[in-house]
Amino acid sequence: MTAERSPAGGPAIDVHGLVKRFGSKTVVDNVSIRVETGEIYGFLGPNGSGKTTTIRLLCGLLTPDAGEGSCLGLDIRRQSAAIKRQVGYMTQKFSFWEDLSIAENLDFVARMYGLPDRRHRVGEALDRLGLSNRRTQLAGELSGGWKQRLALAACILHGPKLLLLDEPTAGVDPKARREFWDEIHRLAGDGLTVLVSTHYMDEAERCHRIAYIAYGTLMTHGTVDQVIAESGLHTRLVAGDGLHRIATALEGRPGVEMVAVFGSRLHVSGTDEGELDRALAPWAGQADLRITATEPTLEDVFIHLMNRSTDNFR
Repeated sequence: MTAERSPAGGPAIDVHGLVKRFGSKTVVDNVSIRVETGEIYGFLGPNGSGKTTTIRLLCGLLTPDAGEGSCLGLDIRRQSAAIKRQVGYMTQKFSFWEDLSIAENLDFVARMYGLPDRRHRVGEALDRLGLSNRRTQLAGELSGGWKQRLALAACILHGPKLLLLDEPTAGVDPKARREFWDEIHRLAGDGLTVLVSTHYMDEAERCHRIAYIAYGTLMTHGTVDQVIAESGLHTRLVAGDGLHRIATALEGRPGVEMVAVFGSRLHVSGTDEGELDRALAPWAGQADLRITATEPTLEDVFIHLMNRSTDNFR
């Protein structure tokens, strides 16, 4: 289900034609994105495709080689230092001091930001993330989910207007992931804008809008429903026996772009509906099989876009 959109107060980010090169490689190629205030905006794409670089360009953490725009009402080129002071950045790698307690880590972060009334700020963050009962526990003793909460508490300690999350739930169990996203939606409801990169399709579906970036190119963006509808994909669901044999036989047939087994079902997708049905025709009359039309999933679209993209580092 697509996430309900938060009330917007104008664009938090509005950039046009962003380009970033490292040596001879163009890592971000002519990307334009608009993100509304209070929006959770998700970035999907293959590993090494430029998602993190794009996010850093959007908020002035990196200077583009070309392009322009604003973040939080500030110019991403001329006012990047002012933007950075209003950003909370949660990296994929846990980067806090494992020999300090949760409260000591947060107090250290508060000192670095020069925050007044540190004790009150730390106490608020502990309460908000459910960390108060563990405040004296060493960070190195925490499980992945609790480390994630500590990292998020540190990111929001200085009251940022923009939160950057770089694959924040990698290696975290489903319950902790759901609790994390519930908190992200509460923060967005309070007006915080969130940019998040993820490989989890269920997390992408909790974003208000998503962008798919493949090797520096923005291939599609919009709500999840829009991205699926505009993919041009048609999908057939095959249920019954012998699915592995059918999947092998369908590989490479005209009209079949993707074949994927989901337990006792087979997803078969392509952009030419007539060709797709002709490819499946040999199995259409079998009594032990059911072939029905179904909506493509976001994962179907993800794989479809990956197959269309070219790795610019090859």
